Amino acid sequence: MDIQLKRGLLDICVLAAIKNEDSYGYKIIKDVKPYVDISESTLYPILRRLEAAELLTVRTAEHNGRLRKYYRITEAGKARIAAFKEEWQELLMIYGFITKEESDDKA
Repeated sequence: MDIQLKRGLLDICVLAAIKNEDSYGYKIIKDVKPYVDISESTLYPILRRLEAAELLTVRTAEHNGRLRKYYRITEAGKARIAAFKEEWQELLMIYGFITKEESDDKA
């Protein structure tokens, strides 16, 4: 898969993982893992990039005597998910065009 396309998909997957509730790194990986293989070394740069783009915010809280970073989606992050859904419809149309030609070739 094209690296830029995959990068964009991973960003959206991370935003989707936190869209309903605040979350932290390990839980985000666990929530995304059934759909996309993602490691800590991949996740944390994504989280920093999304924070820099103001698509999420970060707060630190103590958990079992240790500090844990919790991530929360912003309105801009929610808008990015909505924009992705619209873009995805266009990609599905393109995919349909590509696979239609393959179907026509077999007929």
